[in-house]
Amino acid sequence: MPGVGPPEMKQLRNNVIRAGLGALYFSGAHHLLRPLLSGVGAIFMLHHVRPAREAAFQPNRHLEVTPDFLRATLCHLRSRDIDIVSMDELQERLAQGRFARRFAAFTLDDGYRDNLEFALPVLREFDAPLTVYIASDFAEGTGRLWWTALEAAIAKTEQIDVQIGNAALRLDATTPAAKQAAFDRLHDWLRALPGEHDLEREIEALCARHDVDMAALCRSLCLSWDEVERLAADPLVTIGAHSISHCNLAKQSGEIAAQEMTLSRARIEHALGRTVQHFAYPYGDRQAAGEREFALAASAGFKTAVTTRPGMLFAENAGQLTALPRVSLNGNYQDARILPVLTSGAATAMWNGFRRIAAA
Repeated sequence: MPGVGPPEMKQLRNNVIRAGLGALYFSGAHHLLRPLLSGVGAIFMLHHVRPAREAAFQPNRHLEVTPDFLRATLCHLRSRDIDIVSMDELQERLAQGRFARRFAAFTLDDGYRDNLEFALPVLREFDAPLTVYIASDFAEGTGRLWWTALEAAIAKTEQIDVQIGNAALRLDATTPAAKQAAFDRLHDWLRALPGEHDLEREIEALCARHDVDMAALCRSLCLSWDEVERLAADPLVTIGAHSISHCNLAKQSGEIAAQEMTLSRARIEHALGRTVQHFAYPYGDRQAAGEREFALAASAGFKTAVTTRPGMLFAENAGQLTALPRVSLNGNYQDARILPVLTSGAATAMWNGFRRIAAA
């Protein structure tokens, strides 16, 4: 598409997704497609659950939903007689082929404090289990939430100076739209850097230039070990692992990727005094988790491991328990009307070209 850069493409994609969800809803097509595409269940993916923020510049908005939207989702599932289960129960139903009733699991990535403050009370209302995947550096208060740090740096300035390769760039950040364009450009650049040390170097330089304390951000947003322990004490809660540093595992050597899985689990088990049997791949898309990572998670002994690849669960997923797809509850699409579309499987099927399993 000539003349359309990455930020415009991202906005176009969001508009296309929103239009597609609306078309499926208003046409009623999701009703017809449900028997074919809804599968046996779904794993819902969330990050933050907290009240809506007012700021015009919120580039990470997709990572947060309000307690009311979570409540609406739970109401919808209950109205359709879908069982809400733990990841242990989900794994057993898949492995044993117990599909008499459809089921759903709720998973929350990273380990944010709002999971305890806002998500858990809503899930308690419905006696609904949840799994929270903890990145152990985040619980230590030393993690790099670089996407949040990038937002904080751009929010407080009117221009961003950055060296990308041999080019010195000066990005406008005077308006919310300009800030969003700058964020998209820098986010994509940082994600594409060859190694974790490259990302660390660049984001730390940006934070230093714009007076952003990344460790303080981590401590303000993430559960401490004491709070993880409080969360884990609730019988509805399962704690899973999400690596040590939230790095892109596919960019690591096999040895380092395996350590990120097993040492993060060991840290959590030491803190909580209980076994950890479920894993979530950081980022979890095709650039961050593939066949090697799926095999590493299986070798490490995890019962399940979840990706961020969109998809419903089908009987065939029993053979790929460390490559499970999820359905994102995305902060950009918090409209209760889309919930029947999401649970019909029509939206994820369209995304996957109508392949039932799109793990590899």
